Amino acid sequence: MTAEAQEWALPDDCEAVRDALIAWYEDDHREFPWRRTDDPYAILVSEVMSQQTQLGRVVEAWEEFLEQWPTTAELAAADRAAVVGFWTDHSLGYNNRAKYLHEAAQQVETEYAGDFPDTPTELQELMGVGPYTANAVASFAFNDGDAVVDTNVKRVLYRFAEIHNADNPPYEEVANALMPDGQSRVWNNAIMELGGVACQKTPRCDEEECPWRKWCHAYQTGDFTAPDVPTQPSFEGSRRQFRGRIVRVLGEHDELALDDLGPRVRVDYAPDGKHGQEWLRDLVLDLADDGLVDVVDQNDGKTVVRLQR
Repeated sequence: MTAEAQEWALPDDCEAVRDALIAWYEDDHREFPWRRTDDPYAILVSEVMSQQTQLGRVVEAWEEFLEQWPTTAELAAADRAAVVGFWTDHSLGYNNRAKYLHEAAQQVETEYAGDFPDTPTELQELMGVGPYTANAVASFAFNDGDAVVDTNVKRVLYRFAEIHNADNPPYEEVANALMPDGQSRVWNNAIMELGGVACQKTPRCDEEECPWRKWCHAYQTGDFTAPDVPTQPSFEGSRRQFRGRIVRVLGEHDELALDDLGPRVRVDYAPDGKHGQEWLRDLVLDLADDGLVDVVDQNDGKTVVRLQR
């Protein structure tokens, strides 16, 4: 154990701590549909969708996505423009995540013969799947992951385990020490639920009957300090918003020249203005780098943009 890790200690009755959280979760928790499946594909879709979208809004999009493409085989065979268009229509964040999800489905079909990889290491070989998502899928689909540490879990651990004075709080070490062996599925769901419901930025310890009040450093001392939580930049007027509009417009046309695309993306478009060709070219080249569109400079001096399919 590292020197940093020695700055914290778990309660002596750690089994009681674990049992209390699992019992609290199993007694009453938010009913998200992906919690009722162990299908790794469905869970991966939920994890990717949840990266920038509130969980309540993800439910409808997740159900509609799986109704349209219920298996990796059907998603792999889909037109990528249709997948990206779905993402845009449901305001699910950066469109390249739709592209990566599509490519990941193709990898499962071509490289794994349709059988989903089941370890965090193998899952990270899928396009767009980083360590956090890989571990989440391994935990929730195969009950074989490490402790998941997201923003909510960090807040719980920071308050519970008295690691306030550590320069670099060892969240992963504390989380894995707490998690009972062989129970990553229920445990990770439970501790994330605790952070999302009871141990919010403004805590609701008594209102939500937090099961850890007996052991929690913050509850005992009244010091509910928590690590800074990054705020999501406003979507309105953002590059994300206009990237999404470009994809949506191009989904309705085979191709468009910049000056035909511009007014459809923003009403104040003017070729030589602040939001003109230079501004629009920067956005479409960004989308081209993500493999979402093709940008073609023609001999007549016009620049034409089309969705990659």
